[in-house]
Amino acid sequence: MKRSDRRKRRRFLARAFGLAGAGMLAGCDRLSQTSWVPSVLGAADHLSEGAAKLVARKAMAQEFAPADRSPTFRSNGTADPGTEDYQALVDDGFASYRLVVDGLVAHPRQWTLDELRAMPSRSQITRHDCVEGWSAIGQWKGARLSAILAAVQPKPEARYVVFHCADPMEADGTDLYYESIDFDDAYHEQTILAYELNGAALPVANGAPLRLRVERQLGYKHAKYVMRLELVQSFAAIGEGKGGYWEDQGYQWYAGI
Repeated sequence: MKRSDRRKRRRFLARAFGLAGAGMLAGCDRLSQTSWVPSVLGAADHLSEGAAKLVARKAMAQEFAPADRSPTFRSNGTADPGTEDYQALVDDGFASYRLVVDGLVAHPRQWTLDELRAMPSRSQITRHDCVEGWSAIGQWKGARLSAILAAVQPKPEARYVVFHCADPMEADGTDLYYESIDFDDAYHEQTILAYELNGAALPVANGAPLRLRVERQLGYKHAKYVMRLELVQSFAAIGEGKGGYWEDQGYQWYAGI
């Protein structure tokens, strides 16, 4: 099946199973290749960015006590990108990893993992909700996205942060995962690029070496294996112009809890 045909099939299935009020949960696994979970695929094309602004965007997600942490924190979506480039990073303990930040910024730059660890950070214990019907509470620590943006100085026309990831969504290694958030979420107190889970280095299955935590949104928005941040004015030139891999398949862009 051609990639364009696969995309059409996914989009059709997402719309077929999506419910108008499916904002309670959203996809975070390769559901088009496995079993569907009816009633949770929110193909809400009508939910615009303007409508999302009506939500209390500055509210804090609930945080929990250490005793509330789940015994295990399972992997959502990809468990290992499986590419040669990613495996090379794993083999050297991510010493050669570089987070690239560019696009509409005054000062494009790169960070090593050690440099990110030295950035202003935040630790938080929050709950992750996934379309497969499970939730888990974990303790995350990571660099504040707001501090990274302050270092690169977004240009006035920049509106979104796009997260380019290492995990391919096709068996042939193509269609690398990507996601995006706007500046309301990018500058939120709880939005971090996490490098630790439950006091230890982030495991490969959970997105090592770096994953997004945007705590007031659902599972598929929490991009894993983040390699590059690109600041853009619009999504027109990225993917199919919807702002994310699953959004290109029919999911809603703002997946607020």
